[in-house]
Amino acid sequence: MSFQGYLKTIKEKTGNGPAEFRTLAEQKGFTANGELKAEVKAGDIVNWLKNDFSLGQGHAMAIYALLKGIKNEDSE
Repeated sequence: MSFQGYLKTIKEKTGNGPAEFRTLAEQKGFTANGELKAEVKAGDIVNWLKNDFSLGQGHAMAIYALLKGIKNEDSE
């Protein structure tokens, strides 16, 4: 599945897109000033998304990649 495919499926399943997940991550204390805090690990994000949104590993890692800055909304 392409990165865009992951984002589309996540939006369909949760109703949230990248901007909403960035806001939620900030509210949860995972990010500050739009950047993932150094002490936050992938597992922290994956567990949050699994518990709160029932996302699987791959979809949760896509959101982690967004928050970490590895990928963005335009990535393939």
